[in-house]
This record gives sequence, C-alpha cells and structure tokens, in this order.
Amino acid sequence: MKAAVLHGKEDIRIEEVMEKPLKQGELRLAIQAALTCGTDLKVYKRGYHARMLVPPTVFGHELAGIISETGVGTDRWSVGERVVVANSAPCGHCFYCLTAQENLCDDLLFLNGAYAESIVIPSRMVEKNLYRIKSSTEFSSAALTEPLACVVQGLADLTPKSGERALVIGSGPIGLMFVSLLTSMGCHVAVLGRGAERLQTAIELGAESITELRNDSSVESLQTGLGRLDLVIEAVGKPETWELALRLVRKGGKVNFFGGCPAGTQVNFDATRIHYSNIHMMASFHHTPSTFRSALGHIEDGSVPAAKFITQQRNLDELPFLFEEMAKGSRAVKTLIVP
Repeated sequence: MKAAVLHGKEDIRIEEVMEKPLKQGELRLAIQAALTCGTDLKVYKRGYHARMLVPPTVFGHELAGIISETGVGTDRWSVGERVVVANSAPCGHCFYCLTAQENLCDDLLFLNGAYAESIVIPSRMVEKNLYRIKSSTEFSSAALTEPLACVVQGLADLTPKSGERALVIGSGPIGLMFVSLLTSMGCHVAVLGRGAERLQTAIELGAESITELRNDSSVESLQTGLGRLDLVIEAVGKPETWELALRLVRKGGKVNFFGGCPAGTQVNFDATRIHYSNIHMMASFHHTPSTFRSALGHIEDGSVPAAKFITQQRNLDELPFLFEEMAKGSRAVKTLIVP
C-alpha cells in the first residue's frame, strides 16, 4: 500500500509499505479520509513523538474509512461497514481507568498511520474505540471526531453554564471547536486570535466578538474590550498566552490551559492573583471513549458543522509539500487528505 512515512525532522516520504497480516481481534480499514492536525505538524517539525512515534514510521491519526478485512474474533464487524476509530484505547484496568479517567491511562495504546491507503486497527481499539457511522455522514466529517473529542473532554472539565461569558484564545481548529460547542451550550463567546479567515469562521460558528491578537496587545485594552470573563480557554500552547489567560479571567473565574506547551516550558503566574481572586485553574488532556462517542454524536446530529473546519483538500502524494506549507504558517483550518 501507499503511505506517508516520517523519517525524521521535516522528512516525509510517500512510499510503498507492506500490509501487515491481521492478528486475532484486528481489522483492516480502507482509509477514505484523513485530516491534518497541529499535533502532526509538531511531530513533523521535531521528527518524532516521545509517547507515540519513533521514525521511520507511518503517521497521522484523524481518519475514517470502510472495513476491508476482518480478523479472527471480530464477529461483531463486517467487511463494508463505514466506521471511525479513535487514535487511542485505554487498558481498562489501571487506577485511572477504574476512576473514569481513561485519558490518563497508564497503558494508553496509540494508533498512527492515517496518511495511507489502509490501516490495521489493533484488537483493543476494535473492542473499545471503534464506531459505526451513519450512511449520511461524510467520511471527512467523521474524521473530525478525534480532535472534537478532546474539546468535549475540555468542556467536561470546565463545566460551562448557559449565559456565562467565555473567551477562547486561539483561532485554530481546536479554538474554533470550542466556539462551536460553547455557543451551542448558551455561552456568550469572544475569540482572541490571528488570521482574518479563521476569525471570520469564529463569527460564523457563533462568536459574538473577535479580536486580533497582536504582539503589542495590552492586557488593559483587552480587558476593556472583552469585559467580564467567567471562563477563559487557552488553545494556543505558548507561555505568554497561558499568562494572558490568567490575567484576563474575572475573580472566581475558571481557566482551562488546553494548549500544551513544549516540554520544559516555564510559565510565570502571579500567585497573589490566583489565591486572592480565587481563580480555578485546570488543564485538559486527550479524550476518553465516552467523550469520543459524544463528539461523534455532535457531528452526526449537526450541532457541530464539520464542513466549516475543512478548508482544503489534497491527495496523499502531496502530503510532503503540504507539511512544508504548514510549517511556514499556512492558515488552512483543516486539510482533507484523500488516499
């Protein structure tokens, strides 16, 4: 089969890769749609991922497809079924799994290889995190389930209430997904981000105000323009925007540091403000089978308009050039990769 193989830092090659025979409990999917992701871009720039990938390796993790082969012990599934699969599956028996924190599982099994013609789904994922999709659901929409599941997890941690004022810092795919779900929950949403097209998409998804984030933006002027903020979601992953999020939230408000900073990053917080303003601070990581199912439900019932997040389409052969563009700062929200 044809697949994109990561060989190291900024080195992707389209190669012919041998298809692995199925083991007990495994399935093979013919991939119909894969989506680009900020995590994949980080992997491309670094040349590896400490928890998930060691080059040379296939990569990519947002996908949907059709079952093309079934292994022994997969009687619940049939060739030809349309499915979406998560990029991980928890073990089900560690401390975190037993306390409903499967996203923190000590033995979280990851799946990569979305940028290819086919992929083998491990037995644990077949058992715990593979889902049928409706005949009316586009494969490209279903492939959006994984990042949306992370956002659903973030909101489950944040517990927004209807009528609250929320600020999303970041107008990338994750930030825009927060906008879509927060507005559907009855929140009044403002967005602080970059890119005219992305900010316009935020308005189309329900944001009531948008502000261009500039290097010279002062906290005082932002506070005047944004007003009281009950909730602030940082969806960028930079220390300066983590610090900004804490400075903008109201007394007694909540901050979710959703955007992950690089390993070893140091952030400076005002301890006096945190304590005497009773700020609730949290961070959300990954997703669970429950939030993945919820995300798929949001896509299939139309409450999250998946098409708004996919702004261009490329063939698999174009992937190396696409990641070069992304590394240079391409403002596409999501790119659909068609094998």
